[in-house]
Amino acid sequence: MVKIRLKRFGTKKRPDYRIVIQDSRAPRDGVAIEEIGQYHPIAKENQVLFNEERAKYWLSVGAQPTEVVKHLFNSQGLSVKGQKITK
Repeated sequence: MVKIRLKRFGTKKRPDYRIVIQDSRAPRDGVAIEEIGQYHPIAKENQVLFNEERAKYWLSVGAQPTEVVKHLFNSQGLSVKGQKITK
């Protein structure tokens, strides 16, 4: 199964994440199929940046977002088929 999830970067106590498309069996920081965005939880401005068209494409072909990614997409107003992504 293909998932949309976070891949951790950054240093100790200063995490940065990339929003990636990855096989669910792959390790968290393993090889990704595609990187579609970034998430900076420490930054005050522009915390979430992602390519909305690629996210919609991957959702349309069946990729399942994790709970955190669903929350990030909802906070940015990404909707699928007129419906917001729900938990």
